[in-house]
Amino acid sequence: MCVIYVDADACPVKNEIYRVAKRHRIQVWLVANAAIRFPAQQGVQLKVVSDRFDAADDWIVEQAAVNDIVITADIRLASRCLKNSARVLSPTGHEFTDAAIGSALAARDLLAELRGMGAVVTGPAPFSQRDRSRFLHALHQWIEAVRRKKSRALR
Repeated sequence: MCVIYVDADACPVKNEIYRVAKRHRIQVWLVANAAIRFPAQQGVQLKVVSDRFDAADDWIVEQAAVNDIVITADIRLASRCLKNSARVLSPTGHEFTDAAIGSALAARDLLAELRGMGAVVTGPAPFSQRDRSRFLHALHQWIEAVRRKKSRALR
């Protein structure tokens, strides 16, 4: 089927991922720089990587492939995973696509430069219940799309 890779250190939708993975019997890899709590649930595993900068990102990129789903808010990681033909979803339910990743990276770099110059730049809006619902809806739709694709390929 597919595997879900989670950039887990600051992911606010881990509980939702566990529920969806259990319902659809999908393997989940939580990738973090330190041990984190997770349910003793079949198919959910933790990969603790070194605390080297981007170690979690590097591991995810090495693993993620076609039909796999990567959950991250990190635009650079999203860009790298898209090159492997993985699908990438933010915790707010926003799909990262090849068509939009260039402008997202440019905006990220611009905001980083403005912050470096001392400009007051507001951060993202607080995570909301609407974000959580949008994420669950998008994740479910993606899993169903992969299932339909696999089903058609078997015919």
